[in-house]
Amino acid sequence: MVIRKPILIAFILHFCISGTENKDFSGFTSKLPKYSVVKPQVINSRWTRSLNGTSQTKEAYGDKVSYTLMINNKKHILHLEKNREFLHPNFVQYSRDASGNYNTSYPRQHVNCYYHGSVEGYERSVVALSTCSGLRGVILLENETFGLEPVPASTTNKHALYLLKDSYSEPVTCGVISEATSTPNYEPFEPAQSMTSLLRRKRALPQTSFVELVLVVDNLRFVYKKQNETAVREEMVQMANLLDGYYKPLNIRVVLVGLEIFKQSNPFSVDGTAGEVLGEFVKWRKSTLLPKIRHDIGQLIVGRSGAYGGGVLGMAFVGTVCSVASSGGINVFSADNLNFASTVVAHEMGHNLGMNHDSTDCSCNGKSCIMSGGASGAVQFSKCSEQDFEALILRGGGVCLRNQPSASDVIGTAECGNGRLDQGEECDCGTKEECKNECCDAATCKLTRGSSCAHGACCDKCQLKVSGTECRKSANVCDLPEYCDGKIGFCPPDFYIMDGLPCQNDAAYCYEGRCQTYDYQCLHLFGSGAKKADDICFEYENIKGNVFGNCGITSNGGYIKCTVANAKCGKVQCTNVDLNNHPVGAQISIEIVQGSKCINADFNLGTDVLDPAYVKPGSPCDKGKTCMDFKCVNASVLDPNRGCDAQTTCSGRGVCNDQGHCHCDNGWAPPNCNTAGRGGSVDSGPAMIDYSLRNGLLIFFLLVVPLLVAAILVLLYVFKRDSLDICLKQRKKYNKKLSHLKHTFI
Repeated sequence: MVIRKPILIAFILHFCISGTENKDFSGFTSKLPKYSVVKPQVINSRWTRSLNGTSQTKEAYGDKVSYTLMINNKKHILHLEKNREFLHPNFVQYSRDASGNYNTSYPRQHVNCYYHGSVEGYERSVVALSTCSGLRGVILLENETFGLEPVPASTTNKHALYLLKDSYSEPVTCGVISEATSTPNYEPFEPAQSMTSLLRRKRALPQTSFVELVLVVDNLRFVYKKQNETAVREEMVQMANLLDGYYKPLNIRVVLVGLEIFKQSNPFSVDGTAGEVLGEFVKWRKSTLLPKIRHDIGQLIVGRSGAYGGGVLGMAFVGTVCSVASSGGINVFSADNLNFASTVVAHEMGHNLGMNHDSTDCSCNGKSCIMSGGASGAVQFSKCSEQDFEALILRGGGVCLRNQPSASDVIGTAECGNGRLDQGEECDCGTKEECKNECCDAATCKLTRGSSCAHGACCDKCQLKVSGTECRKSANVCDLPEYCDGKIGFCPPDFYIMDGLPCQNDAAYCYEGRCQTYDYQCLHLFGSGAKKADDICFEYENIKGNVFGNCGITSNGGYIKCTVANAKCGKVQCTNVDLNNHPVGAQISIEIVQGSKCINADFNLGTDVLDPAYVKPGSPCDKGKTCMDFKCVNASVLDPNRGCDAQTTCSGRGVCNDQGHCHCDNGWAPPNCNTAGRGGSVDSGPAMIDYSLRNGLLIFFLLVVPLLVAAILVLLYVFKRDSLDICLKQRKKYNKKLSHLKHTFI
């Protein structure tokens, strides 16, 4: 993996200054155990102005500037350079009104007053500040992260400097739900292949991963911001760019493709436990948000005044970044400390990207990192987090991260050299120093002479692969392959067979691209050879309502007993388990019930957290039934109501995909597979290579050209023969005349 020098991009909102805000600021600093008042001074720039000026034009902010700042009673020099990698001029915002209708607006273009840089004399330092109204942002210096904010209404350039880890005084933690409780649509980490062996393989990560992010702001946060849409919007844009900065060192770009604001009310409750709110959010995301905005991760910003029970500030599913049903997280954002809140969101997104909590041997130069179990305000990822993400990619979990977002979907400033394909660009390989792509001119972001592409799985040696070339294989029987279209260098997004269709000889159902069987879950949980236990194990264990057998957890932390009818939707029960190689961190239960060996596990992952040993949604609990929310219900709940039927819509010559479109068999053409064609779908591309040009050329050169040559030769022969006859006749006539004249003369 290419690891770039960490550059954190902090963008802190310019708020109107008022007496109320001054009171809010005093309230904020009163919670800090320690902070200092400092006065940063400009020492070098291409412009001069008051730091607290508020009427600056776009041209007022220079490309480079330096400041002096007292940190820990020592004068430091901050060198900053303008960051040009955010704020697309065509920012699209969605909001929900009282009637439940969604409105779209196009805000004005933003002024770029955002910088990043370093502290002079400290090689590993990072500075990310905005200068829109005073200095706001974060400073990483000698393994300590400081927050810097202007004192509202100050006329003497006063700023507050504090340790970011001190900005939340209550003990807080993260709730995390393992991937096994949801349904990630990627090939599992094979049990026979250890993590060490995976990481020893030749690294096969894409050059850059792109996370298409949607932020959803709840009504509590909207009301807290005095129902000011502009303030909320700019706060979230700056949040996204902070996230982009935190993830840059991992070669991950976070791209904000959508923003949702609940202006009137929340469409679901944000009360209860963190787990309940997360469950409601991902359901709403699947049913309402995804059909409107296609994205990789959705994060809910909850404006409640304090943490959820157990001190939980955030919660997310692990390793579900490409999951329709569970790629999301929730985050508490109270007060105005955007710097600290951004580290919470970064943490929960990390879980979606397969990152676990850092263990004691995972640190950032002796300090906490972003994936620490307790919120610490850290702004760096550990090597352990890097390895977790790499493992996700290597096992096929990041297929949705490989497609570069459409330029029209990106919320950020279009700028050649930012490594992201923006509108008007043919390619973007970064700066001249970073670019190693011979197909792209880094100076102009145009393709080099003779190149037809520069990026993507459908681009080979600067040339587009022929239409119909497979660019992503199907991962299993419920997944579908994707093909190049011959027009762009990128492989289409990942598509799979429509939820609810039968698999494994009608014994199970496809759900999110996976045939959800109990055997697969046992194999994934306990390793090679493990398989589903007899039904009696589910009925005996899960009706107990303890850590080894239950159907969920109550709001006060108790265990819910399964009914007999729902027993196969609680904890997964397995057999044929290698007890000498059980999962790390798990307690194992072994019981013999009516001659059947029943083995299950309990993972203690902390407060308000479901462990990975629960049966996955979509599992076949009975004939014609499936598990959903710990209940065995009619399998019709899996039907997404896409209006697609393989026999009628697809003419019996294909299958329905997750978009409700036909994926046709080879030889038949979408959209309805009722005419001859090349197979595939309108989403995945044509499934057969287009040989029409090749065949045409072959016919031309092997048939047409020889016929033309033969015809020309015949014509030449006839022409020469006729010409020769004429010449011979004329010569004979001439000889006769000559003979006659000769006779007359004599």
